[in-house]
Amino acid sequence: MPARRKAAVVAALGTAPLALTVLAAAPASAHGTMGDPVSRVSQCYAEGPESPESDACKAAVAAGGTQALYDWNGIRIGDANGQHQTLIPDGKLCSANNEEFKGLDLARADWPATSVRSGSYTFKYRVTAPHKGTFKVYVTKAGYDPTHPLAWSDLDLEHPVATATDPVAAGGFYTFSGTLPERSGKQLLYAIWQRSDSPEAFYSCSDVTFGGSGSSSGGSGTTSSSSPAPAASAPSDEQIEAGADKSTVEHHGHGDADASTSADPTTAAAANAPKAAGAEENLAETGAGGSTPYIAIGGAGALALGAAALFASVRRRASGEGGRHGR
Repeated sequence: MPARRKAAVVAALGTAPLALTVLAAAPASAHGTMGDPVSRVSQCYAEGPESPESDACKAAVAAGGTQALYDWNGIRIGDANGQHQTLIPDGKLCSANNEEFKGLDLARADWPATSVRSGSYTFKYRVTAPHKGTFKVYVTKAGYDPTHPLAWSDLDLEHPVATATDPVAAGGFYTFSGTLPERSGKQLLYAIWQRSDSPEAFYSCSDVTFGGSGSSSGGSGTTSSSSPAPAASAPSDEQIEAGADKSTVEHHGHGDADASTSADPTTAAAANAPKAAGAEENLAETGAGGSTPYIAIGGAGALALGAAALFASVRRRASGEGGRHGR
């Protein structure tokens, strides 16, 4: 084979792995966390990743660093497929066994808590990429000790306090109702969002204090004296936007802009519509633009197809010349 064609073959073969590398380098996706009751990661992000105020969030940063807080909506397992207890060991429920978020697993009684009371409760899940799927929220059993690592056996798995399938996202939140049982003192709510259009699942831990005044959803009363934890507060839209450029995750991908996989057709249509210059997402931005992974994948696919076509063309020419020389 002439040197020029041999070089073309090498180039073609070398381009395909490069295309695959580009595909693999597409940004990771992240999709949300419990906003009310406030999750641990939301609380610590609201306090400020670089200088948190509460002792618990200071300890979380000391254990796992600040990046986990900037990636507040990324506590997930991509291939969970409902196998939550198999994939997440005791003591690592709040991090979903993800090393980046290990600071959220710290067993301590002073995590900032949302004050609630028994009875009906309206849950609000901060979402940055709507998907079809089912939410389940579990509460710890009576006698739960927050100073011990959270285990699956601490949760009342037989009686979820809320279950919601395909709720509609509005204003940046999924909102659904549940009922909190009789409890007292410090407890924890564990939320699992299992997608139905993918095996991916998301997890969050929300510390609550029973017997006190509720959040905007939980009712009213007096603060319980049994908990030393400060009151929890969720990050504002402005705080989320301010830290977006430090996030290593982005909230589109996995068909988020596809109406067939989005739980909110309005959001899906908006995601598909062209944006005016300077327009902002009406859901919180948490990283690269929504088109970034698609551009990368499209470019990588074009490279791979071009490489394959070039390789096939060179082979056909080489074969034809070989046949002519053989005559």
